[in-house]
Amino acid sequence: MEYPLSIITKDGQTRQLEMTLSPILDQDNGYMGVIASFIDKTKAFELSLQTETLDIFRQIQDVSLYSYPVHISGETGTGKERVANAIHHISSFGRGAFVPVNCGAIPEGIVESELFGHVKGAFSGAVRERKGRFELAHGTRIISATNKNLKEEVMAGNFREDLFYRLNVIPIHLPPLRQRKSDIPLLASHFLREAESQSPHTAPDISPRAMDVLLDYHWPGNVRELKNAIQFAMVRSRGDIITPSHLPMEIIQDEAVQLRTPPLEAITPIGSSRGKLDSESVMLALKKTGGNKSKAARVLGVGRATLYRFLADNTKMQEYADQL
Repeated sequence: MEYPLSIITKDGQTRQLEMTLSPILDQDNGYMGVIASFIDKTKAFELSLQTETLDIFRQIQDVSLYSYPVHISGETGTGKERVANAIHHISSFGRGAFVPVNCGAIPEGIVESELFGHVKGAFSGAVRERKGRFELAHGTRIISATNKNLKEEVMAGNFREDLFYRLNVIPIHLPPLRQRKSDIPLLASHFLREAESQSPHTAPDISPRAMDVLLDYHWPGNVRELKNAIQFAMVRSRGDIITPSHLPMEIIQDEAVQLRTPPLEAITPIGSSRGKLDSESVMLALKKTGGNKSKAARVLGVGRATLYRFLADNTKMQEYADQL
C-alpha cells in the first residue's frame, strides 16, 4: 500500500514522500514486522501534513500489529474505507481477502444470508449454495466504519449497546478535510499521480491561484470531493497547468465570493522582521481575514506553509483560528 507523507529535513526543508508498507511474514504466514520504503515525490508544494493526519498514520501502523476490532468514524468522504484497507494490507491478514460490506445497502430480509451464507434449498430462490461475507474473509478481523456518532445512536436506542462495545475496541476518528487544509496540496498531488496512471497524458501542475481556491473551499464532501475535483480538473485542463477555471463549478462559485473582497492591507509582524511570525500579528491577521488562513498568510507577507507550521506549533492559536 502507498501513502503520501511529508517530512521536514534537518535544514528545515519540507519533502513530500510516498511511503510503501509491506508485511514481513515467516514460513507459517506469521506476522514478523513491516518493511517501509520511501520515494521522494517533492514537487511544487511545500506544505507538511498536519499533526492529526500523522497521528492517523501512526494509528494505522500500531493497530496493524494486533487482531483487535477497529471502529473508524468520520464524515462522509473522509477516507474510512481507504484506512480500513490500509490496516488490512499491512497486517498479518494482508494476504487474505479484504471484503468490504455496505450494511446499509443490504435489504433487511437477506442480511443473514449475505453475511453468513446459505445452502441450496435453504429458502425460496436459494438455487445454489452461497458463501457469506464472513466465510469469504475467513481469518480477518472486523473493521467497522460509520459517518454517525454511535454513542449518540446508542443513547437514542437506534444501535445496540453491546454491539457498540464489541466493535469499538480501537477507535480511529478521521477529521474532516476543512480541519486539516494543509494536507490539501499533498493529497492533490497524490490524486494527480493516481489519475496520471489511468491517463495517456502526464499529470499537469496546479497553479498557485488554483491551489489558493482549493485551500479556501470548505469541502463538504471531504477527501472524496477533492479527488473528484482533481480528476475533473485534469480532464478540463487537457494536460496544461490547472487554473481556477478548470475546477468544478461549485468550487468556483464558492470562490467567486472571495474574489470580490477588496485587497487587504498588509500587516508587518510586531517586534520582528517581515517573514518571522509572532502570536499577536497572526491573531490580528486571522481576525482581519475572518479566519481565512490563505489570506492571513498573504496579509502577513509569508507563505501558507510558514503560517500552517506556526499554527501547528501553537495549539492555542490553531484553536483560535478554528473558532473564527
